[in-house]
Amino acid sequence: MSRQGTHPHRAAQFDDAVNRYRAKRARAKGFLPTVVPYAGYGTPHWARVLGRVVLAKDPRPGTRFGGQYRRREESVRGWRSFTSVPINDVPVVAEIAGAEYLLQPDRGGVIDQVVPVELPPGRHEITLHLQGIDSPTTATLLIVGSETEFGVVSDVDDTVMVTWLPRPFLAGWNTFVLNEHARVPTPGMAVLYERIRSEHRGVPFVYLSTGPWNVAPTLRRFLTRNLFPSGPLLLTDWGPTHDRFFRSGRVHKEENLHRLASEFPHVKWLLFGDDGQHDEAIYSEFIAQHPDSVAAVAIRQLYPTEAVLAGGRSKAERHSEAGGVPWVYGPDGMSLYRQLRDLGFVGGHHDEGRRV
Repeated sequence: MSRQGTHPHRAAQFDDAVNRYRAKRARAKGFLPTVVPYAGYGTPHWARVLGRVVLAKDPRPGTRFGGQYRRREESVRGWRSFTSVPINDVPVVAEIAGAEYLLQPDRGGVIDQVVPVELPPGRHEITLHLQGIDSPTTATLLIVGSETEFGVVSDVDDTVMVTWLPRPFLAGWNTFVLNEHARVPTPGMAVLYERIRSEHRGVPFVYLSTGPWNVAPTLRRFLTRNLFPSGPLLLTDWGPTHDRFFRSGRVHKEENLHRLASEFPHVKWLLFGDDGQHDEAIYSEFIAQHPDSVAAVAIRQLYPTEAVLAGGRSKAERHSEAGGVPWVYGPDGMSLYRQLRDLGFVGGHHDEGRRV
């Protein structure tokens, strides 16, 4: 029986009480409400605006962080992103193409709201600021036109980034590694993604991960530094939900895939993942329910040591082509590139739109 409409889960009530106590102490120490902007997406008629509201302190001149960052939102990173206190009692104003929208953060401080817009396809900058506080920050908005028929959805951990860590430690690693320099990109994946981007004009890239919103700024810098195409990050929030003790990463991926299929029925997605745990099963179920929304699936195969750390490989059998959707497997970007080239998604000698 669903708990929706009833009292929140006890774990959620406890989590909320702890956050209220921490927020009271942080405000007494001079911490201020701060908007951390995330890239959003949409169509010419609506936009999904993403961000997070936390309490943070202004970087002090003369300190390491005071010299490196000029704005509060830039200092919310690494372990600070984990210890920052989310708040939901200060609305956020989004300014988009001259119009203003009032957005309410959820209990985890996350802003995730769809608003009506009138924008041409392409990338746009929007501003976010707290209601009554004139300290705007900018966020990117990717508007996907109705003529777009092809897109990419990519997992992050063990797909574009080599973690070499046991799955139970991934959350801590992703939070406490202060610097994107410490993260290792999967060989060849950035080149593969860039070739896809260059050969399919206007192709949207969406990075779908079970990581927490806390690490969004670091992941964005990692992707930029390693020359991955830019695109929205769809992450999740830590902690208990209204009716569960802890959030399900698998459910998070499934819900966002179904949402993308519903929001962009004209787009066929090339899905990238790895064989470390659940991606194959998630993608198989998605294809069964939305066969017209998938162009192909590319699975990065973990090396034996990685597979052991990840808790073993997926139990699903290796796919070849089911329901007209091809599957390709390889340990790196180059091996996947060769197979996707033969299918006509990249590289030249096939028509570009063969599978699109």
